Amino acid sequence: MAQAEEKEENHVLLVAFSSQGHINPMLRLGKRLAAKGIHVTLATTEIARHRMLKSSGAGPADLVTGIELLFYSDGLSLDYDRKTNLDVYMDSLGKHGPSNLSSLIKEHYPSPKKLLCIVTNPFVPWVSDVAAEYNIPCAMLWIQPCALYAIYYRCFNKLSAFPTLTDPDMVVELPGLPSMEEEDLPSFALPNNPFGSFPKLFSEVFQGMEKFKWVLGNSFYELEKHVIDSMCELYPIRPIGPLVPPTLLGQDQELENASVDMWKSDETCIEWLTQQPPSSVIYVSFGSIVVLPAKQMEAIATALKNVKRPFLWVVKPPEFPTPDGAGQLPSRFLEETKDQGQVVRWSPQTRVLSHPAVACFITHCGWNSLLETICSGIPLIAYPQWTDQPTNAKLIVDVFKIGVRIKKEVDGNISSEVIEKCIEEVMVGPVAEQLRKNAMALKAEGRKAVAAGGSSDENIRLFVEEISGNSSKKDGSPKVGNLSYEGEDKVSDKGV
Repeated sequence: MAQAEEKEENHVLLVAFSSQGHINPMLRLGKRLAAKGIHVTLATTEIARHRMLKSSGAGPADLVTGIELLFYSDGLSLDYDRKTNLDVYMDSLGKHGPSNLSSLIKEHYPSPKKLLCIVTNPFVPWVSDVAAEYNIPCAMLWIQPCALYAIYYRCFNKLSAFPTLTDPDMVVELPGLPSMEEEDLPSFALPNNPFGSFPKLFSEVFQGMEKFKWVLGNSFYELEKHVIDSMCELYPIRPIGPLVPPTLLGQDQELENASVDMWKSDETCIEWLTQQPPSSVIYVSFGSIVVLPAKQMEAIATALKNVKRPFLWVVKPPEFPTPDGAGQLPSRFLEETKDQGQVVRWSPQTRVLSHPAVACFITHCGWNSLLETICSGIPLIAYPQWTDQPTNAKLIVDVFKIGVRIKKEVDGNISSEVIEKCIEEVMVGPVAEQLRKNAMALKAEGRKAVAAGGSSDENIRLFVEEISGNSSKKDGSPKVGNLSYEGEDKVSDKGV
């Protein structure tokens, strides 16, 4: 009976921003915690439930096994265009989210249940205040690379010089990272960023880091060791990733079904891939948010036709119509390439990237997609758009050395000739061979990190010990890099 009561108290609540790219890393963290004896619940907003049900037709209880899903209102109707009115959406979420999440906690966690910890991410920073209201320790899951964590920490605490309106072209020098120009920096750290809510949000987060007792990172030490080491004396980040589907890590299926898809995948593309020669297909996808202008869609389409290689292109129609043809395929493209490639509205990306027919990935450089690609051992062609993506592209080329970058013209557009050159560079020749070799080496390191006793597995184990009150210094400090720190001593004075 005592054991049952003790187990009943091992509860952790995850709170995720209502985007697929935010929810899935949280769910995968939840699966890893559950595998170590923690009962896990994930809370997000009603719009996420609406999209999940629309894409799958299943009930919330059937979407993810082993993790309970809860939902609360962000204060807006389900048909509101959150993407176009991003600042309004973030303001409404910040206004209504705290009280609605608090009500959810009161309803779902009556005594004697006890929450050991609430894990959130920086896009819902007010969750740490809700945690403090209940005297619950709070952890942050950083879902972008550790490099972005270091950049934002130094930027919003004014520890390093960043571009300004009067000096927009300055080169940024930061510990553990290569020199970065304006095109390499995250958009929210630039003076001309059009989304006012996000710099405000990140400023609040990084100037109030004492609200988080732990910072966990969806990365692995061997991938970003220099920048992880550079943060050890400021505010350490513990890498616990890569938080990707276990099939990409060679792991057992017990951690499977730890993701949701808000758009229905077209499974026919897998059958088509199986008919293609090994390492021959160019995979193209720009994620769930990016909508490319018509000129850029035309350039990509022309390049794919001209290289005469098989391709699989994910073209997700804009959620709301665009008058200028953005996000739409050029006329006659499907007819002209019907024997060369396939276009789908949404793909089962994990299965695509791990398919032997895929040779390279033209990507917007979202971090989830990038980690999945690293764990598949596939070279990349980077075409970043906003937020963390420009920095991710810089990492791909100059740090990880697993891809090339599409350079924009002076007018901000891209040319089909440049895309063609990038495709040839990653497909054939000595550069392509080295990129593939580097990609396979990182794939192996990622698998080792999450395996029993690996760097990320050890950091998860230590986190579970600490939130459960079972941490023992004689068992060793969390390995966040070449520097170790005593988790209890280092972070308890910054905790709740």
